[in-house]
Amino acid sequence: MGSTARETFRVAADPDLAALDPRGTPIGPQDKAAAAEAMRALDDRLDDLQEALYAEATGGGTRSVLLVLQGMDTSGKGGAIRHVAGLMNPLGLQIASFKKPTPEELEQHFLWRIRPHVPAPGQIGVFDRSHYEDVLIARVDDLVPEEVWGGRYAEINAFEADLAARGVTIVKCMLHISPKEQAERLLARLDNPGKRWKYNPGDLDARAKWPAYQEAYADALRHCDTDAAPWYVVPSDRKWYRNWVVAQLLAETLGEMDPKFPPATIDVDAERARLAASVIA
Repeated sequence: MGSTARETFRVAADPDLAALDPRGTPIGPQDKAAAAEAMRALDDRLDDLQEALYAEATGGGTRSVLLVLQGMDTSGKGGAIRHVAGLMNPLGLQIASFKKPTPEELEQHFLWRIRPHVPAPGQIGVFDRSHYEDVLIARVDDLVPEEVWGGRYAEINAFEADLAARGVTIVKCMLHISPKEQAERLLARLDNPGKRWKYNPGDLDARAKWPAYQEAYADALRHCDTDAAPWYVVPSDRKWYRNWVVAQLLAETLGEMDPKFPPATIDVDAERARLAASVIA
């Protein structure tokens, strides 16, 4: 266990998802109240760091951040976006959602639908699912042959390395949920009339393939965890802990980037004098 979130939740070289506790709280807040307090502190920190990143780009900076959220249905990708991205200014965010590839998308290279959504300089991009769908659902549902999806790991690594070289800092979070917790969340959607719109009968089809998905996730983590684009496994049975971990990972990453406000290109004293002289009665 590390002292930081990035050390603690970085995936192992040979991940065993069954051995990772989806309800674990190895560091940080240990209850919902403490997590709420920690999120309030992260609110100010993330807001300041995002503003600096945005401002840096106005001065010619080329850096950006891409937060990738992957996980089984109900693992909380939308919740993480709401509670983590919600701490920041929406003007500095680019959010994209990727579902099962459409017939049109299947006719293209699998990265074709991803590239237009890479965050611009100064932006924090958030992917609700991502290019990893093409080694997850495409694999489990046999959308393409094994020789096709099997070759995509190397393509993904090359794609992410290119993004990193262009100034995109990548943070990939696998939201790790238990089948028991998923069942409870699906039932909660059925029980709540205000949540039934979120229920998709197809989620049960995917649930029936749980072992195959876990194997596919483990291979994606194993083959595509790199220093340029690290994978983090986030315990997600406790929503409040999931949100804190994702926010903390993002804050630590931005903190290490240390974005800077660009130097003033104006004569500050002269502008002060102009402003003082512009007083309107």
